[in-house]
Amino acid sequence: MSSLDKMWLSFYAMGAMFVCMLLINISRNKLNNKLLKFVFSLTAWLLLLFAFFSMIYLVFSGPTGG
Repeated sequence: MSSLDKMWLSFYAMGAMFVCMLLINISRNKLNNKLLKFVFSLTAWLLLLFAFFSMIYLVFSGPTGG
């Protein structure tokens, strides 16, 4: 994976963490429907897992030599 691809993956992971934060906040404070709460929370957790594994990959894959 090139350095530019790693940069974009890190941006996607940070964006996923931001969206995850918003979804958890909405599901805890704004929603009353239990089904919607579950869907929002599940989506947030899946995004968080994606971000976690993306960052683990990016940190441990090291720099790309040029």
